[in-house]
Amino acid sequence: MAKVSSIVKTPLIPDHQGFDGETIPSQRGIWRGGDVIEEAKLQLWLAGPLIAVSLLQYSLQVTSVMFVGHLGELALSSASMASSFASVTGFSVLLGMGSALETLCGQAYGAKQYHMLGVHMQRAMLTLFAVSIPLAVIWFYTSTILMALGQDHEISAEAGAFNHWMIPSLFAYSLLQCLNRFLHTQNNVFPMMIGSGVTESQLFFTLWSVGHFVYWETKARLISISNWVNVVLLACYVQFSSTSLNDIVSFVKLAISSAIMICFEYWSFEMVVLLSGLFPNPKLETSMVYMISVGLGSAISTKVSNELGAGRPQGTQLALRVMTAMALLEGAGITTATVLVHFVWGKLYSNENEVIVYVARMMPLLAVSDFLDGFQCVLSGAARGCGWQNLCVVINLGAYYVVGIPTAVLFAFFLHIGGMGLWMGIICGLLVQVTALVAVNLCTDWHEEVSLFILLFRATKAANSVQSTILAIDKAT
Repeated sequence: MAKVSSIVKTPLIPDHQGFDGETIPSQRGIWRGGDVIEEAKLQLWLAGPLIAVSLLQYSLQVTSVMFVGHLGELALSSASMASSFASVTGFSVLLGMGSALETLCGQAYGAKQYHMLGVHMQRAMLTLFAVSIPLAVIWFYTSTILMALGQDHEISAEAGAFNHWMIPSLFAYSLLQCLNRFLHTQNNVFPMMIGSGVTESQLFFTLWSVGHFVYWETKARLISISNWVNVVLLACYVQFSSTSLNDIVSFVKLAISSAIMICFEYWSFEMVVLLSGLFPNPKLETSMVYMISVGLGSAISTKVSNELGAGRPQGTQLALRVMTAMALLEGAGITTATVLVHFVWGKLYSNENEVIVYVARMMPLLAVSDFLDGFQCVLSGAARGCGWQNLCVVINLGAYYVVGIPTAVLFAFFLHIGGMGLWMGIICGLLVQVTALVAVNLCTDWHEEVSLFILLFRATKAANSVQSTILAIDKAT
């Protein structure tokens, strides 16, 4: 683990109030203006590269769809269908499971348990890589599954061919999620940005050079190659330790809750796509903007977990309030920009006038959802930092599957509003989710959260001590 320890950077949180995992340091109850400004600077320093990484990594999919879209309507529909299917059955699952590291690594880093960072990451890599195997089987039968769901046979067949060549990228994505979380929970985000920038640039210029001379399935292979290049670049930072095999069950439990939390949200958006039958889907257009909110959510997750791990309840509250204000500003700016470019955005995906007009009509609704997404990403990020994944599973289930999807069906098929009605239903689900998360955060006693972390810290420390003793006895005998 020497190599892992060597890359651990100084935390964003100050070190003048030491925390040994046993006691809560004293803090001021009132924040000064300088505290807020300093906190905003620190979060921008962390969130900026994370936003760039989120945009660049998502661009690997969007770039290929943009190039494919200009090959014709069938190619665009097939690529969009393949992208939606891949998100539902693969990427969202791995993204959710990987987010468990935001809790484990973030709190370990705040508590200065640096030796556990690499252990948590390697447990995650083993788990996610294993989970990728059954997901790859599902991708192999993409066309069969889509046809069984009633999708167009020709589009389903082409989408299946596309996802066949995307299977290698699934395994790369599983490792990439772990490497990214390992680095950004240490506030070491620039290697991620450089790696993502290199791979996206390589893909873009390759497609630009040969895009009109290769079959579009080849573009799926290029995405897989790009993801593996990114993994290799970041893998230079770590090495394997057999310690990661111990207590892997504890990670799996948290990872399952994290995956369900993320999947409930992602799947509801993709269900709207399948219900609408219209492509390119609104989820694709809004996802590029959504990545900004994802970056903010990752930043606050890191900050909250670091502060809780360091035993600073006041620091946690300050971080959350500052990031909420930043989400307000981001949401207002993105909403304005989305409305202003609503006639331009569709041209990036297609030359078909029908598609361009459809996207232009949808953009005002997407602007509203983007605004709400900014809040829910920040609040969900704080929840991940605290380890509240089980609670968020219940919230997301109620918001999207009790309110969102039924309301979408009501608007679209009973009130005959059509595709816009589907998206209005999702907005209703977002409103419920945001309201519930706000209520949870307002009712949280952050001193109590730190006390709970201390109890967990002591229990984990005792368990590790027992495990080390058992291993020592085994070696001696």
